[in-house]
Amino acid sequence: MTQPNTIRISDLMVSGVKTIDGLATVAQAMAAMKEYNVSSLVVERRSGDDELGVITVTDIAREVVATNRAADRVNVYEIMSKPVLTVRGQMQARYAARLLVHFGVSRTLVVDEAGDPVGIVTLRDMVMGLAPG
Repeated sequence: MTQPNTIRISDLMVSGVKTIDGLATVAQAMAAMKEYNVSSLVVERRSGDDELGVITVTDIAREVVATNRAADRVNVYEIMSKPVLTVRGQMQARYAARLLVHFGVSRTLVVDEAGDPVGIVTLRDMVMGLAPG
């Protein structure tokens, strides 16, 4: 049996992530998402011992919009996900897809050897990247 071409996360990820401070308001996060045309932002570490976080449009819809909270009175850190699942760029896409499915998440940060974010990849990116043709 022959091995299929190995597709790595680095082949599928969107490079360069947009970041926001955890103390920013959700209104500021929404404005940044709109400006950059993205559906998630990486929440910056507060110190070297801190972990990365992520805020998504789903977080905003669930925690702010659906509950009728004022976006300018809620801070990002209140609704973000932290810590977040991360993968290395050299991981095979099929294994990363299994990992995301196992944890019930739709996206993950791609980090370099130092643990700094270099990209983001979604389940959709992986499925489409693994599709034949």
